[in-house]
Amino acid sequence: MAAVEVAIVEAPSVLGLWPSGVQELPRALLDAGLGHRLAGVVRAGRVEAPLYDPRRDAATGVLNPDGIARYSVLLADAVGAALDRGRFPLVLGGDCSILLGNLLALRRRGRYGLLFLDGHTDFYQPEAEPSGEVASMELAIATGRGPKLLADLEGRGPLVRDEDVVAFGFRDADESAADGMQPLPAGLYALDLDDVRAAGAADAARGAVERLTGGAVEGYWVHLDVDVLDDAIMPAVDYRQAGGLSWAELEDVLTAALSDDHAVGFDVTIFNPRLDPTGTLTDRLTECLAAGLRQGLAARGP
Repeated sequence: MAAVEVAIVEAPSVLGLWPSGVQELPRALLDAGLGHRLAGVVRAGRVEAPLYDPRRDAATGVLNPDGIARYSVLLADAVGAALDRGRFPLVLGGDCSILLGNLLALRRRGRYGLLFLDGHTDFYQPEAEPSGEVASMELAIATGRGPKLLADLEGRGPLVRDEDVVAFGFRDADESAADGMQPLPAGLYALDLDDVRAAGAADAARGAVERLTGGAVEGYWVHLDVDVLDDAIMPAVDYRQAGGLSWAELEDVLTAALSDDHAVGFDVTIFNPRLDPTGTLTDRLTECLAAGLRQGLAARGP
């Protein structure tokens, strides 16, 4: 089997959060050698975001709804171009709202699933999200819940069906309940951190992949918010909470998630290089991502 060609797309948008530093994620990881640690890598461009507007939109209740809608289309075009060339898109965010553009690229092509690796479930509705940040709502919006401008991009919403999603490794149940976040729907498969630990990270990830590939989807996307990692080893995120996966566990999860041919793309979000003044966390994250990608993509069958 020919090696998988990875297409790196830079997506430094902070429209769903604030200009805190996560927009520097692509440059930090690339400067740390992420591309050089992978075989068969091409640089597939950088999608710049519209200007940030700090005012909460009165009609939708969220920040930058028009900008996120426009950005999602532009990012979908870039991701789609990589897919059309038979490449594996590796999208470096930015905040979690970039997920909408990645999924729009797939929705244009058919029915796809989502493996959602995140310390938070990001299922807020606008009235419950304290600041109107889409980076706390993207999973809800992707499944068709939220302002129509974002939840029905190009008239294709929802971008992913409830039953085609696995939420994996989250640990925010108490916080989100206290904020009044809407509950996860019954059809969406949820494995919180305790569930992952009970099964073992690698086995839990393999089970998630089996669930995603056992239905009618043509493939699935892998979304990684770096705050799925233990706060003790990854404090360079904007919304910290105790607990999380170890480096070894995340590497095992990525290897399992990316080793199946149905995995068609992968994004990385929320790491904030400004909170890593020595560069130590940048190097360790780069090492972990490269190992998971190398091992996962190399394990694919003919």
